[in-house]
Amino acid sequence: MMGRLCTNGYFLVPLLGAWARCQKIVLWSALGAPFKRAGDGHFMSRGDSKVTIETENLRREFDSKQGKVVALDGVSLQVKEGEIFGVLGPNGAGKTTMVRILSTLLLPTAGTARVMGYDVGKEPERVRPLINAASGAERAGYDFITARGNLWFFSQLYGLPSEEAHRRINELSAMLGLESYLDRKFYALSTGYRQRVTIVRAFVNDPRVVFLDEPTIGLDVMTAISIREFLLRQAKNRGRTIMLATHNMSEVDAICDKVAIIDKGKILACDTPSALKRSLGAPALVMEVSPPPPPERLEMLAKLEGVKGYTSTIDEERGISRVQVVVNSDDTAQTVLEATRKSGMNVLSSYRQQTTLEEVFVALVGRGFREREHEVAA
Repeated sequence: MMGRLCTNGYFLVPLLGAWARCQKIVLWSALGAPFKRAGDGHFMSRGDSKVTIETENLRREFDSKQGKVVALDGVSLQVKEGEIFGVLGPNGAGKTTMVRILSTLLLPTAGTARVMGYDVGKEPERVRPLINAASGAERAGYDFITARGNLWFFSQLYGLPSEEAHRRINELSAMLGLESYLDRKFYALSTGYRQRVTIVRAFVNDPRVVFLDEPTIGLDVMTAISIREFLLRQAKNRGRTIMLATHNMSEVDAICDKVAIIDKGKILACDTPSALKRSLGAPALVMEVSPPPPPERLEMLAKLEGVKGYTSTIDEERGISRVQVVVNSDDTAQTVLEATRKSGMNVLSSYRQQTTLEEVFVALVGRGFREREHEVAA
C-alpha cells in the first residue's frame, strides 16, 4: 500500500524514505534542531525589498537523439519578497525546467541561481528547508491514506513536530475549504480537492519561497478562484514569495505582481501585467472567419505592414475561426480587414479587443501559444 504513491515530478518514489532521512539530517546539522526555522542566508537587498530569487545567465541543456536541446538560454531575473511572480509561456518554453532548478531538483548547465541568498547548485541543503514546490500535473498522495495523513507525512519530511504539523494542516485547510474532507481517503477526493491538498502540502512547512507549476490546471472555475485567493493572502499577509509557472494568461493577469514571458528558453519581456499590455498601444483586431481557413492562408497577415503577429482558434460548434491580429494602429487594423476580405476569406464580423497578455506574447513572438506549441511539437 505504501508503494502506491503516484507523482509526476517533485518526489522520486524509490528514494523517498532516504530523502526524508537526509532532509532531517540536513535540518539537524544546519539548524541545530530538526524543526527550528532556518535563517535567511545572505539576503540580496535591492532598495526597500529583499530579493528572494535571482538568476544570472541561467542555462540548461539536455542531450537528445537530435543533439543538444537548450531548455533555458541565458535567463536572468529577480523576484522580491512578497511577490507573486509569473513565468508565462507555452508548453516547452522552459518554465518547468526553471522551477526544477530553483527547487534544487536539477542542476544548471551554466549560470547561477540563488534562493534566499543561497546558491541552489552549491548550497542545496540550505535552500530546501526554506522552500516548497507543487505541480498541478502531479498526483502527490497515497491513495489509501486520508488527506490529513498524507499532509502529516509530508510535514515530517521537514521535521515538524506532530502537534505543530496538525495545527498548520488545520489552519491551511480552513483557508481552502478543505477541513471537511481531511479524513477522507485520498482516492475518494475529487480532482479539485486533491489539488487543494497539493496546495496545502506546498505551504505546510511555512516556506519563505514556494514554486508552483500550473497549480490550477484542469480545475473548475470556483476551485481555481479559491486557490488564487489563497495564494494572494499567502503573499500579501505572510510575505511569502511565490513563483507561478503557467500558460494561463488570465491567472497571471489576475494575481501576479510581475510576469516574465518566456519562449524557447529565453525571457522576452519582464514587467507588471498592466505595463506589458500598455506597451502595445492599439487594441487588437479580432475577425470571425467562416469557414475556418487553413493555417497557410493566414500567413499573409504577418507580411502586412504594421502587423506585429497573429493567432487563431477554431470554434468547432459554430464552424468559424477566430483570428486575433496585433496591430500598431487603427489604420493597420483597417488594412488587415480589407486584405483578409480581398484574399477570399469570408469575414462574418470584426471588432477591437482590449489588450491581453496573449496579444503581448503574439507581438513578441509573432504567433500565439497554440501555434508555438505546434511548432515545438513538430
